[in-house]
Amino acid sequence: MASESSTPVTQQIGRNMEGGSAELCTSLYHPDLELAAGCLLRDRSGRSFQFGDLYRDSKAIIVFVRNFLCYTCKEYVEDLAKIPKSFLEKADVRLIVIGQSSYLHIQQFCSLTGYPHEMYVNTDRDIYTKLGMKKGETSTSSGNRVHFLHRDMNRYNHVPISSLLRYAGVQTIYFGNKPQILEV
Repeated sequence: MASESSTPVTQQIGRNMEGGSAELCTSLYHPDLELAAGCLLRDRSGRSFQFGDLYRDSKAIIVFVRNFLCYTCKEYVEDLAKIPKSFLEKADVRLIVIGQSSYLHIQQFCSLTGYPHEMYVNTDRDIYTKLGMKKGETSTSSGNRVHFLHRDMNRYNHVPISSLLRYAGVQTIYFGNKPQILEV
């Protein structure tokens, strides 16, 4: 029998800010994002960006990976690479992966996984620390409002990408190798 502490934390906090009450908007505010907003990230060229700039003015799916040497993280990013840019653009959502390495490793990791979307590194791990992460996490956010949050309990516990896309309002894609069965 699994204990409560070994179950993953998955919480859909909200889908749509339009027409929401002030009470709902307050409950979606995530104060830890404000703490981490000023932390610096580096892109594949070594340029610095503040973490808050990635999500402040647009909706973003942000995936934090343990490291670029983690095999399950590599497979997860390979699957994220299959998401067409057109699906993200249509939903006005940015897909961002953040790792814990030197920016010099981003290009090779993207080449290895085929990942064409945004990727940054948080070498000092200060974002991970300020957000209280001990394990990998995935979130969908805009502004300082978190709409969906998933905390991995182990390295095999990534949130299904189709669920993540659905929560973010992005058209889902099929990852299987067998034909899909559509219910009518």
